[in-house]
Amino acid sequence: MRLAMYIVVFIAVIIFGLVMYSFTFKDIETPKYQVLKTFGKVEIRKYPNLILAQTKLGSSEYKSSGNNGFRTVANYIFGGNSKQQKIAMTAPVIMNMGDSASMSFVMPAEYEMDDLPKPASDQVQIQEQESKTLAVLRFGGYSDDEKIRKYAERLEEVLNENNIKVKGSLLYMGYNAPWDVVKRRNEVAFEVSGY
Repeated sequence: MRLAMYIVVFIAVIIFGLVMYSFTFKDIETPKYQVLKTFGKVEIRKYPNLILAQTKLGSSEYKSSGNNGFRTVANYIFGGNSKQQKIAMTAPVIMNMGDSASMSFVMPAEYEMDDLPKPASDQVQIQEQESKTLAVLRFGGYSDDEKIRKYAERLEEVLNENNIKVKGSLLYMGYNAPWDVVKRRNEVAFEVSGY
């Protein structure tokens, strides 16, 4: 009886620890952006120039392409490069969901283009992205194609109501590891003009 109680307490402590870990701030770098304006839950953000490790995707569907794209680019930062150098993970992972679908990792701010090793895979390119202004809508939980479409439609409605012009394709930005259970952060975004 006593052993069963200890086992139950041990399991409860482990579960509590995992939940608390999910609530704690993880020291993962994210790009510094400036919020220019808000429309309810929609933020208009100005992003600086970013360096991206990017791979092209065969499809713009999150379910069918997300994992493969993630693995391809993750291989680069985990040492699949000319120097076998590990590069710190950042957030978010960015998926361009247009006709030219792609998956990108933002490189840590400490790197310049010339500092980064060459990818070992010809499926990964290192690119500098110029400063952009994005309209962004955040949502929680786990992502799937249906949720991404639903929030993208909400974002488009707000932009249309406020006569904000969209440039380019839908972007999905994911901030969490698959094992993060709570406080998950996802965003849909469009580049916008006029700001």
